[in-house]
Amino acid sequence: MFSGIVQGVGFRPFIYRQAIQNKLGGFVRNRPDGVLVEVEGATWDIDSFLSGVRRDLPPLADITNISALDIETTHDKVFRIIPSDARGDGDVHIAPDVAVCADCLKEFFNPLDRRYQYPFINCTNCGPRLTIIKSIPYDRINTSMSCFPLCPQCQSEYENPVDRRFHAEPNACPVCGPRIQILDQEGNPVDTTDPIAAAVNKLKDGKVLAIKGLGGFHLCVDAANNEAVERLRSRKFREEKPLAIMISNLETVKLIGQLNSEEEKLLTSLQRPIVLIKKKITNIISRQVAPGVPHFGVMLPYTPLHYLLLENNFAVLVMTSANQIDEPICISNREAVTRLKGIADYFLVHNRNILVRCDDSIVMVAGGKQQILRRSRGFVPRPIALAESFPAVLALGPQLKATQCILKDNFAFLSPHIGDLETPQARDFFSESITLMKKITESDPAVIACDAHPAYYSTQVAEALAPVKVIRVQHHHAHIVSCMAENRISGEVIGLAMDGTGYGLDGNAWGGEFLVANETGFRRLGHLKYFVLPGGQKAIQEPWRIAASLLKSAYGNAWPEIAARLDIIPSGFDSKLLDKIIENKINSPLTSGLGRLFDGVAAIMGLRRKVSFEGQAAMELEGCINETSGTTFPFEIKRDAEGCFILDMSGAIRSIVDEILKGTSKNEISISFHMTVARSFAAMAKEISAINGIKRVALSGGCFQNRILLENSVAELENAGFTVYCHKHVPANDGGIALGQAVIAGSIMKGS
Repeated sequence: MFSGIVQGVGFRPFIYRQAIQNKLGGFVRNRPDGVLVEVEGATWDIDSFLSGVRRDLPPLADITNISALDIETTHDKVFRIIPSDARGDGDVHIAPDVAVCADCLKEFFNPLDRRYQYPFINCTNCGPRLTIIKSIPYDRINTSMSCFPLCPQCQSEYENPVDRRFHAEPNACPVCGPRIQILDQEGNPVDTTDPIAAAVNKLKDGKVLAIKGLGGFHLCVDAANNEAVERLRSRKFREEKPLAIMISNLETVKLIGQLNSEEEKLLTSLQRPIVLIKKKITNIISRQVAPGVPHFGVMLPYTPLHYLLLENNFAVLVMTSANQIDEPICISNREAVTRLKGIADYFLVHNRNILVRCDDSIVMVAGGKQQILRRSRGFVPRPIALAESFPAVLALGPQLKATQCILKDNFAFLSPHIGDLETPQARDFFSESITLMKKITESDPAVIACDAHPAYYSTQVAEALAPVKVIRVQHHHAHIVSCMAENRISGEVIGLAMDGTGYGLDGNAWGGEFLVANETGFRRLGHLKYFVLPGGQKAIQEPWRIAASLLKSAYGNAWPEIAARLDIIPSGFDSKLLDKIIENKINSPLTSGLGRLFDGVAAIMGLRRKVSFEGQAAMELEGCINETSGTTFPFEIKRDAEGCFILDMSGAIRSIVDEILKGTSKNEISISFHMTVARSFAAMAKEISAINGIKRVALSGGCFQNRILLENSVAELENAGFTVYCHKHVPANDGGIALGQAVIAGSIMKGS
């Protein structure tokens, strides 16, 4: 029995070919718990068969378990694919949606092929999977392709075990499959015989198009057209946040950015994520695509439709998620026309329904290794293998960058990226996702894990679902255990949980945390020294307020003079009033958030005193670095009355001010600050290790999306003798929280 991703990926015909090649008799059949294979023949031929199966798997197949037993021979000389068996418990993993494969592209560009330039060409090695599923098992009747009866030629391919389209559930051609159409902004069909050519002409005219893809719509403009990019930004109320771009080929990618071998590998992978690459100065695309940040978010075309749009027409297209602020990506034609009214001029649509929203995944490379920042299309719902089995748990994740997770046996199934749960549409998507996760795992856990924050929407849903048990998990504990889980380690670690904000057990906002943690509990042995967030949420949007708070903490009553010399406080704002707000904490909570420290330093340096999106100031602080080394600013480690280590960066703040007033370059100050933070991490870890002897460190939290900080932190900790664990397959940001919640809850239930 073969378990894992072994259905809908060409696994049965692959087994059939391997058996025939090795002169074996027997059969292969689908079952709810995997693929059952019975082979009969000489021992050496069976060994050769098994070696070939392990060595030459189809691209989308993933075997997670093989169980075997000897049975009596039946002298069967023929190998067959026999009908599926409905008996047994479900244990089949669904494959993610992936890019069109090389074999299909060869046919796609061949004028003599019957699928020449057909936008929905696919086979068992590529195309849609999760996004077209209605129910399990993954058969055509249970997908959105059920309304497209196969023509005789496609049916013949579908039934032929030696054809690569054998049981390719989305199989179609121009005769029997889905079709493209272009609509105007009111949703009316545009009169044209060639919707692709019409769409290309609209883009060349500077129009904004909403384009239906695999997991949802993109908003698209010509990336070289500055006016079109600015128009898109204005309509979407996306002033400065970077826009993802789709580039026709690797050669063009290398013209706009610096590309290493690992980034090239990710760009060309079946998953086709958005990859963050370091910018080059270029006039190929508008400067408004990604202003003020160090990276472009780049992806290569992954559907046949993308190739048609780019081929000989554009070098680069903006391809950003089609949604309003804090809303999920649009998936249906009617939904897109309604929700994108006033943003899109035209809609390039098709009549194959998207049943599961699945945004583009985002990755970066740090220290030569993949780091997933948003895990969705191409990766979901491939499970994370865990070191041990757990009771069934549903984890509902955090409030921002939300995902969900279900534990089933020794696998963790994470949902596609949901996003911030601030709007009714996002909350509807959250509910859709719960239904989806239960469906694809064929489970309905009675235990639910959620964040400890009582006001989070996900926490409220946990109670409303009325499970047998709700387990609330502290935010930063979940961060660390998510890193432990994907690295398959157990026992105590020193956890560095570094982000902007998380609900603290003392009522303050945590975010610069040094924990000793395991799968069931944690102790907070250190944290960044608390400072005031003047105005609370407003300080996150206006980091100059944080700068003032940091200066007051570093200089005491002399801070207004320093702030005036740095021109930090906006004209018309009374520094005496601000001092009173900070001193008395008027609507101003305490925070230990490292993300907020980065925001404040960026404001002190004059890089960004107001932001239009989360993390903007910190991104620009990282972006001004073009050197690899700097000096170390002073910091201090103290212990409070309870023995907790307090990391005080006031000395670093004073040194940064001195360097600014001396005229030191922003580049030099920024790299020195990053190195100081990394060295302070190693110093704190050594203090904690001296108490308990722990030499393993797990890094998690959104601040470790900062490539410079992550690479320097790993280097400093390893030089100090620690074994360091980082994220690779699950986001370090809040997108990985659900995994940590699930494993903590599962561990608690397992031990109860």
